[in-house]
Parts: sequence; structure tokens; C-alpha cells
Amino acid sequence: MNIKPYILALLSVLMLLVPGAYAAKLKPQNLKQLISASESILSGQVQSVTDGISPQGLPFTEVTIKVNSAAKGKHAKDSTYTFRQFGLTEPRMLENGNKMLAVSPEGFPRWHANETVIVFMHEAASLTGLRTTAGMAHGKFTVQGGKVSNEFGNYGIFDNLEFADGALSESENRMLSVAGAYNAADFMSLVGKAVSEQWISNGKMK
Repeated sequence: MNIKPYILALLSVLMLLVPGAYAAKLKPQNLKQLISASESILSGQVQSVTDGISPQGLPFTEVTIKVNSAAKGKHAKDSTYTFRQFGLTEPRMLENGNKMLAVSPEGFPRWHANETVIVFMHEAASLTGLRTTAGMAHGKFTVQGGKVSNEFGNYGIFDNLEFADGALSESENRMLSVAGAYNAADFMSLVGKAVSEQWISNGKMK
């Protein structure tokens, strides 16, 4: 029996229900939570954003980022990092004439070619290979004019965190009291030190 049509039909129904559920469960993530949940942390420019349907019937958005620097994971400068996130960028017509509505659910990050980003990438799902950012939209930061912010205006990033004396530079320390966008260089520097110096495991960030 060909189960693909049934998978597509089921996904179309589920996607009508999923957005509200994800929005209800999406909670602010602080920096410690984002780092802990990330397999890779990198900055770079989005080169391309495409979507499609896998042979198994799973809708996906494929994103390729040209890497500028990486705080976690082995990603060389000017290399490319490509991943697939669940859901289409927009509904599409199928060959059978039906319309597939399975766009990426509310709460998932949205991607745009040529934007500059800092991303905290979760490991890929074992069965599908799909992945998204840690904390979903909380883990994707867009850089504009030297400032960096996620979809939620960086809400909660430094909540309930303590840093050891001397761990932060003067400019990094100022970020803790800033509401809204942060200096991108200071933010990436702080994240890089937190990872390379293992601040979470040694208690410098808790």
C-alpha cells in the first residue's frame, strides 16, 4: 500500500492544529539554556532558502549559511552550513491538485536570503534528519547595523544567570542591563568564551 498520500493528508490536518500548540509551549530561553541545547553555534550570512517535500512525504525548508565564525562545532570560516527545518516556506500545490498547507509552525524561526545571523543549532532529529534552532525562534538572532536581536527582542536572554567575577569584559557586562538589541561583536565574544572556557560546567555561568 502506498502510504505517502496518507502521510500528506495527515500532515495537512495536523498543521491546522500545531501552530497554537507550539505558541503556547514556547517559553523564553536564557543564554545558558541555548548553549546547552546547541550542537553548533555560528554566525554568518544566509545564502539560500528553499523548500520541498522529501521522498517520505515530509515538508521541509532548506537553509544554507555561509559561515563567518563558530563558537561551537567545527565550522571553518567561509564554509557552508546547510540544514533542513520542518515545514514549507509557504503552501504549495501538489501534483494531484491538492494544496499542502504544512508551512513551518508558529514559533519556528523564519529565514531570508542575505540576512546575517547568529544561530544556536539543535542537533538533527534521529529519524528525519530535520533540525531547527535551540529554543526555536529564541535561538535565531538577526544582525543589523552591528546590533543583534532575536524575534523576541532578546527577552529573557540573561534572566536568572550569574557570571563569575572577571568573566565578562566591561562592554559585555553592560549587555546584562540592556533591553533590546545587543552589540553583535560583544554578544558573539561572550558566547565564544562561555563555550571555549566551559563556563557552564565550571560554574562561571550559572
